[in-house]
Amino acid sequence: MNTIAEHIADFLKEYPPFNHLTFQELSEIATSIRVVNLEKHKILFQINDVLHDSFYVVASGAINLSVIADAEETLLNKCNAGDIFGLRPFFAKNNYMMTAKAREESIVYAIPIATFRPFVANNSEVLNFLLESFAVNTRNPKDKENLIGKLISDNVFYSDQQSEMQYFQSLSYNNSPLKTTITAIVKDVAQLMTETLKNNVVVCENNIPLGIITDTDMRSKIATGRYPVTVSVDKIMSSPVITVVENISLAEAQLLMLKYNVTHLCVTQDGTDKSDVKGIISEHDLIVAQANNPGVLIKEIKRSQIPKELKQIRERLTDLIQTSISKNIPLSHVFNIASEINLAIIKRSVELSILDLGSPPARFAWLSIGSQGRKEQLLLTDQDSILIFEDVTPDKYRDVKDYFLKLGKRTTATLEKIGYELCPNGHMGSNMLWCKSLTDWTKQYDSWMNTPGENSNDLSSIFFDYEITFGEQRIEDAIGNVVFKNAKNNTLFFDFLGNDALRKNSPLTFFKNFNVEEEGSNKDKFDIKTRALMPLIDGARLFTMSHGIRGINNTLQRFKQLAISDPKYAEIYLNCAEAFLTLSKFRTLEGLKNDNSGQFINLNELSKIDKEKLKNALAPMKELEELIKSKFQLTQFS
Repeated sequence: MNTIAEHIADFLKEYPPFNHLTFQELSEIATSIRVVNLEKHKILFQINDVLHDSFYVVASGAINLSVIADAEETLLNKCNAGDIFGLRPFFAKNNYMMTAKAREESIVYAIPIATFRPFVANNSEVLNFLLESFAVNTRNPKDKENLIGKLISDNVFYSDQQSEMQYFQSLSYNNSPLKTTITAIVKDVAQLMTETLKNNVVVCENNIPLGIITDTDMRSKIATGRYPVTVSVDKIMSSPVITVVENISLAEAQLLMLKYNVTHLCVTQDGTDKSDVKGIISEHDLIVAQANNPGVLIKEIKRSQIPKELKQIRERLTDLIQTSISKNIPLSHVFNIASEINLAIIKRSVELSILDLGSPPARFAWLSIGSQGRKEQLLLTDQDSILIFEDVTPDKYRDVKDYFLKLGKRTTATLEKIGYELCPNGHMGSNMLWCKSLTDWTKQYDSWMNTPGENSNDLSSIFFDYEITFGEQRIEDAIGNVVFKNAKNNTLFFDFLGNDALRKNSPLTFFKNFNVEEEGSNKDKFDIKTRALMPLIDGARLFTMSHGIRGINNTLQRFKQLAISDPKYAEIYLNCAEAFLTLSKFRTLEGLKNDNSGQFINLNELSKIDKEKLKNALAPMKELEELIKSKFQLTQFS
């Protein structure tokens, strides 16, 4: 081995994943490595460049990785000595999605992927390093504290949770693959592939996969003259096929293609080559699946011009939620991702309304209230919102309010076209009652909170679950100041909220059976929203407001924060947090199955185990109810 290669091998062995290889293996790799000298500001590759045949390790100096986001160059990371970057050729066939530029005079090692690939395939530690790094999209999955050995995926960074969602995201693929028998003649199969516009065909016996033929096989084995077109397909097929289970994730499929150096995976009944063929996953399917990355969806939302485009994106979000739940991604992650995409859709709807109406005559804030205000809207439930505009002089008030009412009507109409139904109670920014100036809203909250008994007809607790979607943050902050100022030592208000939280009918009968609907279209079904989720939501709101906890509207996070702020009852709060997640999952699955809000559960369709799980999730509600009764003076509104 030459001196340069030996030096490179010595360098690499200090950094993961190379530290999982033997020195002999590193030496073999090092002999094929190309040393690249980069002057300061020199670009190694940039966005949309064709992928290189190598990935890179920084030997000395520093490399900046950046993307173009919203017409601006955004620095994602700085790679120093030992850092790996430019891995995109391992995982995808489309062009680079970021730019690598020398921050200072630098030396990088270009490692040919063809040389490195066998070591990935034969070393589980190296494969796992790549797999986990791709899954969480971090520098090094084993090392969160910026120690040596960082790995940068060439997917655009949106957030760890979004990357995790992409990792678990399953694939759409061809579930009607072209099939042929092992005795078929190549010429006939080529004709069939041409007629059906397919670039692959599975060779089967009794629907069991024996091999696969692709366009590449036709070019490299037939067009080159290695075999005549009159041979049977078994002479040119690739065998055995790499088989996978039906719900394989995007990243898992990419890593398998990498491991076995193939361009197609065969989906079978049980994931083995001994069961029936169900479909074919191609490299093209992986590229299409990457378009459903949450970050990509948000970028598409920002570019959307009509409600139809936003509706299609919202439908893709539904698919993403369904897949994520089937993959057992923590529901808290799903809530966060769905919330960000929902928020982006609402924000874009407001923007499109402004583009139609012209610039607003005053500053304003569009607040989502209710489930989206709590970041808990996984299903296409009804929309809830309020609109607050800054104070203007009396002579301008009418015209300003007219503008914002039009803005509210256009926006809610757009959201309805996307699939969010209008609120049956009219809690929307398009309603003149809920579209008013900051001073009017301040008076409204003052009235609700200081004289709740007199003004309870129009008081809904969802007005205390809000999140700014568009506009001036200071307007939302002003409302928060009003709410928490009025809440301080306000026993009357908490008396009202406490009674309201306990007013829901019990989820279980005296004999511990489910309290189901007795009449109507949902007869014999269980109202999981009203009887189970709302008491938890109301209880979490009541206690966080009474403890003066600001900035946390999500029910799960409220209970977790309460466990910290009120440790004496931490066990109750944490039990309620767990119950909330379980119940939310039941509701979401019901809604996805029936394409509705999931409010009413058909108990007859649940297994005995699921019924028991549902019943167990209701147990903490009794403890929460008793805690409310002991903590608050529930007298005047009882």
